[in-house]
Formats: sequence, structure tokens, C-alpha cells
Amino acid sequence: MSYANIAVSGGEMAAYVANPLGTPKAALVLIQEIFGVNAVMRSLADGFAEQGYLCVCPDLFWRIEPGVDITDKSEAEWKRAFELFNAFDVDTGVEDIAATALWARAAVNGDKIGCVGYCLGGKLAFLAAQRAPVQASVSYYGVGLDALVQSLTPDIAPLLLHVASEDRFVPAAAQAVIKAGVASHPRITLHVYEGCDHAFARVGGEHFNAAAALLANARTASFLAQHLA
Repeated sequence: MSYANIAVSGGEMAAYVANPLGTPKAALVLIQEIFGVNAVMRSLADGFAEQGYLCVCPDLFWRIEPGVDITDKSEAEWKRAFELFNAFDVDTGVEDIAATALWARAAVNGDKIGCVGYCLGGKLAFLAAQRAPVQASVSYYGVGLDALVQSLTPDIAPLLLHVASEDRFVPAAAQAVIKAGVASHPRITLHVYEGCDHAFARVGGEHFNAAAALLANARTASFLAQHLA
């Protein structure tokens, strides 16, 4: 495991890189939560590398504060995380993800690139399916998707959405808009995890649900294998 500097608009962005044993079968851009490229994200990247992917997790907060690495364990960290979230420019973030995808494509010398995002990253993964050079995208409990579904285009990359039925950041009305907005889209698959709250797949998190996480992760693995083979 190592770090790389990726050329993006306005400078260079650091990224955590997890390399598989042997030749990568494809590359993944892993998109962070609001806590930066922390131990949770690095562990996820390592897990995807164990599945055979070159996994790259870019430091998307670099324009605000490079090297953010905080947890969800204290009130002060939550406060800082939301300060970073509120200062973050989504459109620029998607551009940085697109640049990361191009870097990853060159690193594996191939065109099979996917992305997986959580929380803030779930929203960015939704947008990356439309704006970034990826062949598949996975969104875990993305926030704010209800404001984005009306702009969906027919030619987006295949997109998998994991939605928590009791998500405190995505109320029932917003979930209804999301479901209606993607229901007839041939490239979007949506799964709802009943009784689960936001971040149900974050190992060690307050709302971690082992059974739901196992199911969602299995669906993600199958989806990526299908579209990045």
C-alpha cells in the first residue's frame, strides 16, 4: 500500500493506493465519507485490493485541508467533518474523481474503471456515473440524491444504489423521490435495507449492521464483477 500524487486542476492531490497481488483485474476509485481518507477508507481500499482491484482513494478535501484523517467517535470530529462538508465544492470534487479515474486507467493500462462511494462519496459516485470516465459506479447511502434524479441521462454508467430505510440524513419523502426517479432507468439498480440507518456498512460505526453490510457488499462485488470483467 502506498500514496500517489495525482495531477488535477489547480495542483496535485494525494491519494491512497492499494495494490492487489498480481495483475489488477480492473481499477476502482474509492470515494471518501466526510471524515477524509481515514482508517475506515484505507481498510476498504485494502479490501477491494484483496478482491483483485487496484483501488485509489483520493484526498478530495485537499483544497480545503490536505490530509484530513478523522473519525466519527467524538463531537469535535463530527463538527469538523460537517465544516469540511459545507466548504466542499461538489462539482470540483467530481472533476477530481474524473482525474483520478484517468490516473487509475493509466496505472492498470486498461479501460475498466469503477467507483464506489460512501455518504458524501455516495452522492459523488451518483454524479460520477454521469460525468466521470467510469464503467460502473456504486453509491452507499448517498445524501442529496433526491435533488439529482431529475438530471439523469440515459447513457450513464451502470449504477448501483444502496439505500437505508431509516437514514437520518435521507428522510422518507426524499427516498420516495429517489425511488420514483430511478424506477424506470435501465442502468440503475436500487436496493433498500429495511431497518437500517445511515452508514450501516461502516465497520465500527454506531449504526453498523453486519447482516445488511454483508448483503450490500456481496451485491457490490457481483455488480463490479459483471461490469468490470
